[in-house]
Amino acid sequence: MTSFDIAISGGRVMDPDTGVDNVTNVGIVDGKIAEISQSELLAEEIIDASGQIVCPGFIDLHCHPQDTEIFEVQARDGVTTTLELEVGTGDIDEFYGRWEGKAAINFGASIGHIPVRMKVMKDPGVFLPSGDAGRREASNREIADMKSLIRHGLDEGALAVGFGLDYTRAASRWEVIEMFKVAAEYKASCHVHLRGKGHKEPSNSIEALEEVIAAAAVTGASLHVVHLNSTGMKAVPELLQMITGARQRGLDVTTECYPYTAGMTKIESALFDDGWQEHYGIDYDKLMWPDTGEYLNATTFSKYREAGGWVIAFSTPEESMTAAIQSPLTMIATDSIIEKGKGHPRTAGSYTKVLGDYVRERGYLDLMEAISKMTIMPARRLEQRAPAFLKKGRLQVGADADITVFDPDTVIDTSTYTNPTTPPIGMNYVLVNGVPVVSHGSLEEGALPGKGIMAPTKGE
Repeated sequence: MTSFDIAISGGRVMDPDTGVDNVTNVGIVDGKIAEISQSELLAEEIIDASGQIVCPGFIDLHCHPQDTEIFEVQARDGVTTTLELEVGTGDIDEFYGRWEGKAAINFGASIGHIPVRMKVMKDPGVFLPSGDAGRREASNREIADMKSLIRHGLDEGALAVGFGLDYTRAASRWEVIEMFKVAAEYKASCHVHLRGKGHKEPSNSIEALEEVIAAAAVTGASLHVVHLNSTGMKAVPELLQMITGARQRGLDVTTECYPYTAGMTKIESALFDDGWQEHYGIDYDKLMWPDTGEYLNATTFSKYREAGGWVIAFSTPEESMTAAIQSPLTMIATDSIIEKGKGHPRTAGSYTKVLGDYVRERGYLDLMEAISKMTIMPARRLEQRAPAFLKKGRLQVGADADITVFDPDTVIDTSTYTNPTTPPIGMNYVLVNGVPVVSHGSLEEGALPGKGIMAPTKGE
């Protein structure tokens, strides 16, 4: 009888690609799934998964890694691959080199319009623009330089092209179309934070979605709209109708959401320029400073805007959140960021919140639907550009052994806005490339099996 490195025994194995849903055993060799069988499997290590769900590891299309802490926080939520595809990076080699050998989970990035624009315009901002890149129209020469840098990043293996048009509002519509053209050349999806928010015209989310659907239509680029919940706010149902219509007419448009009614962004960004209250339909009392837990007023808003930092904005109605979660169009992605232990609970709890709250408690999704949104749907979004994802998001022989094992009766998030890294309950085992990084619900100290996932580089 064949001996495996690890066997996962007696769990309910769920594969959203094939629809398989059976109690069976999984054998792993050299980081790959080598057998799925009713037969007893011999292995150096056996994980007893009786009464638990065994499914592919979760793929997060939207994370902002600032240090290695975020990989560990996400691992405990069942994430096995986390990707910086919205803001992206301006230097693909540097990004992948920074995390190589230091990550508990797999990682990857887009080449980002924001950092490229910042580089070309010599913007002093670190993560988001604070100068010209956010507020000045680009010259033809600068647009050409941006295209060259995006093309270079794609040649180096970037997974996609990222856009944060709400942070670069001075970018012309033509500039965006020019960037989409480059993405289309490389069959790279465009992951876009829309230029507008909410339902109030002008510059609302409906107009903003029209802009990028049009850019996709005229260039042939694939479009992925990030965090539909926090961008759409009251207009989420209308945005879902628009995406449905675009898909019915042959456009490749997808979207994502995270299961929280509050978003988080930089208080010093252009999103809070004059007029934000009227435009978003919220006031100071809907803004929370996560470092202290205080809700803001005019005085504290001015103080923190001058200093800069992350702010929590409670801006999405519950009914919009529910519409986003239930829609068959939406994947689950976190928009994760944690700095010095502070941030948004979506980093530590998005996936377990969906499983515990929206599946078990409310019954808004069935379990296979939810797992599909976390695994096979994001894998399919990227597999044309990056064939490595043909082995992700699936629990099948030959697939990468990125696997989560959780208790469907207890799994739930516990993170909060003031304690955003508190680990969930019921996420018992997480394997990355066949190596346990979470066992019995706790991190395996020193386990760093995460690999950088890239598209083929130029010449491959």
